[in-house]
Amino acid sequence: MKFIHLSDLHLGKRVNDYSMLDDQKYILNSILGIINEQKPDGVIIAGDVYDKSVPSAEAVALFDDFLVKLAKRRLEVFVISGNHDSPERIAFGSRIMQQSGIHMSPVYDGNIKPVTLTDSFGKLNVYMLPFIRPADVRRFFEDEEILSYTDAVRCAVKHMDINTGERNIIVAHQFVTGASRCESETISVGGTDNVDAVVFDGFDYVALGHIHSPQNCGSPNVRYCGTPLKYSFSEAKDTKSVTVVEFLEKGNVSFSTAELVPLHDLVEIKGTYSEVTAKPFYENTSWTEDYMHIILTDEEDIPYATGKLRTIYHNLMKLDYDNKRTRSNNIISISDDTKAKSPFEWFSELYELQNDQPMSKEQADIINSLIGKLWEEDI
Repeated sequence: MKFIHLSDLHLGKRVNDYSMLDDQKYILNSILGIINEQKPDGVIIAGDVYDKSVPSAEAVALFDDFLVKLAKRRLEVFVISGNHDSPERIAFGSRIMQQSGIHMSPVYDGNIKPVTLTDSFGKLNVYMLPFIRPADVRRFFEDEEILSYTDAVRCAVKHMDINTGERNIIVAHQFVTGASRCESETISVGGTDNVDAVVFDGFDYVALGHIHSPQNCGSPNVRYCGTPLKYSFSEAKDTKSVTVVEFLEKGNVSFSTAELVPLHDLVEIKGTYSEVTAKPFYENTSWTEDYMHIILTDEEDIPYATGKLRTIYHNLMKLDYDNKRTRSNNIISISDDTKAKSPFEWFSELYELQNDQPMSKEQADIINSLIGKLWEEDI
């Protein structure tokens, strides 16, 4: 049995104020082309279907069109909600769509039942776990100690009652400890949303979403497929793909990747104004139509540089300078001891950097109180 593993479509997303809808429509059509070639039995979409919990009408229409095309191919489709999605909106109409092989994750209620498929090797159970926070799980299992994201996922998995003698897939949208992040992802201070990969030990394949770069987490069977498009310039050197997973008998799982070529790439170039505008530099490249981040190294700012550069690089998204002036500016860096500091300590340091003095006792009490309330809501 073969599956195409996707995640983090982020339909409706804007990057540096540029709408990505045309690029997303193009890449979804490219994915349909891969599906036609690979002829999978199913498609997994591991969360963050949309970029916002209340998506635009255009984004909803684009996803609706994609689902219709998948349903016409008689595929089993598994979709869960991510941290950017509204679980209620993703779940809407799920019982009707299931008749067409489109399985949308319901709002988490503590009772996840698998969708069971069958081939010549027997049963294959697909469990759909939408993005969850500790508070989402704790309300259904009040007797369990659930203080962290790892506790929450462990508890949710424990109550799935998995038959480890059969083949099992879980589709999840969490940050598994050790995964490499990039700028376009939502980051929790101090890594509070980390989930230990050991909680997924009972599964033959863990189809993950949330991290935008394709990667395995410790085991090749615990995998992020990454986004189909680049959504920040920190991903400029990434190669985007979909993951193709094939299941034979129990314990025999293999995967490969199928590369995705975007309508517009994200490209970074660096040099002086005269260098990047020299015709021999750009005339034999595709950069002029790609989404560009240009870093100028001139010591003096170039008047009207953005407008001038856009006459050559039509989709210039971002312009920065790298020179003595910018390098001498004060930079607040994040050190390696992130996990050792509390949110209050981070805020205190930031306040002192900005105001050249520590908070007063009254201010500290207010911030401690606010953080305590927010922290309780989150966990």
